Amino acid sequence: QVQLVESGGGLVQAGGSLRLSCAASGRIFSINRMGWYRQAPGKQRELVASITNGGITNYADSVTGRFTISRENAKNTVYLQMNSLKSEDTAVYYCNARLSSWPENYWGQGTQVTVSS
Repeated sequence: QVQLVESGGGLVQAGGSLRLSCAASGRIFSINRMGWYRQAPGKQRELVASITNGGITNYADSVTGRFTISRENAKNTVYLQMNSLKSEDTAVYYCNARLSSWPENYWGQGTQVTVSS
């Protein structure tokens, strides 16, 4: 199994920044992709950004140019730097770990991000 612990959410004004962190433990050597998803009230969960073991990143169109995903292998941690936040970025953000034995994957508990306009 993989355990994921997220942190860094909170309340921020529009135009501000936040950095989310996701620390992984357990079968980390089986992880081949880490991702950040979000779910706003009444909406489906959507992929925000992902990063593979090889460092290949992918972003949703709505966050391209504003959000950056990165990883620090020594700490088994993935970050999501969010700049120029908008009210529509308000959601619960979830960290996801996809294993090489896909569809095996794991989710964090979620962290709330609220952007006030």
